[in-house]
Amino acid sequence: MNPYRKLGTAFILGALAICLSACQKASVNKEMQSEAPAPLSAAPPLITGERIMAADSAPGEWLSHGRDYAEQRFSPLKSVTDTNIEKLGLAWYYDLPHRRGVEATPLIADGVMYTTGPWSLVFALNAKTGELLWQYDPKVPGEVGGVACCDVVNRGVALWGNNVYVATLDGRLIALDRNNGSVVWEVETLINDTDPYTITGAPRVVKGNVIIGNGGAEMGVRGYVTAYVADTGEKAWRFFTVPGNPAEGFEDDTQKMIAETWTGEWWNNGKGGGTAWDSFAFDPELNLLYIGVGNGSTWNHKLRSPEGGDNLFLASIVAVNADTGEYVWHYQTTPGDTWDFTATQHMILAELEIDGATRKVIMQAPKNGFFYVVDRVTGELISANNYMPITWATHVDPETGRPVENPRARSGDGSFVVVPASVGAHTWHPMTYSADTGYVYIPALANAAMYREEHHTERRKTVGNLNYDMSLLFSVPDELSVTQRNELSQGLRAVLIAWDPIANQEVWRREGGLYSGSGLLSTAGNLLFQGNLEGEFSAYAADTGDRLWNQQVYGGVIAAPISYEIEGEQYVAVMQGWGGDSALVLGVMLGQHNFVNTSRILVYKLDGKAQLPMPPDRVEQMLAAPTVEKGSAKQVAEGRPLFHLYCAACHGGNATSSGMLPDLRYRIDAVASAWQAIVMDGALKTNGMPAWKDYMTSEEAEAVKAYVVHEAQLGHERGEKRLAQAP
Repeated sequence: MNPYRKLGTAFILGALAICLSACQKASVNKEMQSEAPAPLSAAPPLITGERIMAADSAPGEWLSHGRDYAEQRFSPLKSVTDTNIEKLGLAWYYDLPHRRGVEATPLIADGVMYTTGPWSLVFALNAKTGELLWQYDPKVPGEVGGVACCDVVNRGVALWGNNVYVATLDGRLIALDRNNGSVVWEVETLINDTDPYTITGAPRVVKGNVIIGNGGAEMGVRGYVTAYVADTGEKAWRFFTVPGNPAEGFEDDTQKMIAETWTGEWWNNGKGGGTAWDSFAFDPELNLLYIGVGNGSTWNHKLRSPEGGDNLFLASIVAVNADTGEYVWHYQTTPGDTWDFTATQHMILAELEIDGATRKVIMQAPKNGFFYVVDRVTGELISANNYMPITWATHVDPETGRPVENPRARSGDGSFVVVPASVGAHTWHPMTYSADTGYVYIPALANAAMYREEHHTERRKTVGNLNYDMSLLFSVPDELSVTQRNELSQGLRAVLIAWDPIANQEVWRREGGLYSGSGLLSTAGNLLFQGNLEGEFSAYAADTGDRLWNQQVYGGVIAAPISYEIEGEQYVAVMQGWGGDSALVLGVMLGQHNFVNTSRILVYKLDGKAQLPMPPDRVEQMLAAPTVEKGSAKQVAEGRPLFHLYCAACHGGNATSSGMLPDLRYRIDAVASAWQAIVMDGALKTNGMPAWKDYMTSEEAEAVKAYVVHEAQLGHERGEKRLAQAP
């Protein structure tokens, strides 16, 4: 039994994490609480590996996360093209019950759309009309939100046989009947009852096994990937991505081998990390499953592995035998990672003509800023070049395959600007490859940070596992004006890049809006689709990057679109709902934007006539002066670092929320009298607000309150405003 389903234990990410969970769970609508699932009219044909591998012969479907096992996210459909895109209109939409982050890729099979929403909810809808067929709520407890990295999101389901598979935030893998949403089987994926594991990724089904990894590296867990028999839920195999305690014996020879690249007692200091929380790909011919592995825990390489070492398989692409999970090869993009440069980003398989020969390749643009083309048979590096500006390294040595680092990048003294920051030059948002143009399209990010090593007491070190003081404009000096803060936010922006993987260079780029664009879809109609945080959904010419079509959708879009066909009509669908790291921690930088979140499914077709409802007015509210008694200057000074250690990852730097979760400055008068009960005793733990009595004293909690009052007063004096979230 996972203890986070019943206890709400307060494991937290340090102040300097830029990705943590949401801390509040909205109530589920009434129909989801009580109505029984409605069965489909007839049992659909079984989903098989042959159907997924033959995706191009049935282009109207989208049966796996990346459409096919190669994860190219390219649709062969071409009824909608660059010559008639102006006729694309909304066909239907479906509102989700939670106003939270939405990152799922919908799947389409036999006229039905299967997708997920926040809190791991599953929906089956008529893909032509949007009619809800059935829905399933796994009833993830709200307190699990307090241990989840980057909001309570879910990236979608998998299909196999007559089942739908969903992995839940609290670590369960569940098989549902495609016909009615009833539970077929359920298993616990967690390896123990103590560590704060979560799942936000979408499963894949390979040769009858459901593949799933876990998240939680920042919280102090050991990474692994597990395969479960699709029919029964029985464990088929498990592959650990980092070694465990040598004294307890290694699971296999691979673990013994990679342990030689670690030093110190990593199993006690963060447990290594290396979670495989998102990206997989599969080559049926080679029978290889490719795993994207994440960052270390602790982040700080000096603390995690004090005598150095590459720390395999952190920040690596690992190939394993799909039947057994046995190690075949690996390629490490960032040896000895110390900047959260995960390699969990989207991986794409393709065959490219390179130097006169056809090469089977795997391509990735991980966080570290380099675009890699790797031989997927052997793991040999073919090419690597930076797709965004970087300062932490100069280049990748083509002989060794290793980055040549800037010697100042690991100083940890806060004097060196690391580009990209831990947000990465590209994060989880899926990219796409079009064989028509030969380009890979990357939803890139522009950002930077300065790293400074922490000097907490030993007790503080046990709380957060980053052990890096990171300044990604996470908090800013009090004396900055609203205008200055908004100017700083311009450094956080989206960039859309077309990359030629053969020439190993950029073809074109388009500067985007604030912070990030969504995942991508390319089509045979010479189109590239992407949404953004400023409420736009757009189509670009895939060959030139010219924007051809744009719709205002009244809310941020971060998920990747798909395309499908029913009765000869092509549809383009995307999940809408802003969330993740930017929606939690970066409120002070988002400033006056304060995006109003809308979570829904949007589906378009040629001559679509549906209309989105106008959102309620976003009422501008002047920040009133707090009436709570102000603390002393000493309390405020003590409370500031404590707030940013314990609270900012959910409630925002400088106590400034982005609008996703409560802005404590506006609520301090209302909650001041209950402050100790909420902060120390966990009065709101079922809403995802953990109790902090094991991590701070009552006096420290009062200092945090004094700091919030201080920030509320400053906001009042500046005349700051916010845009109220829709009810």
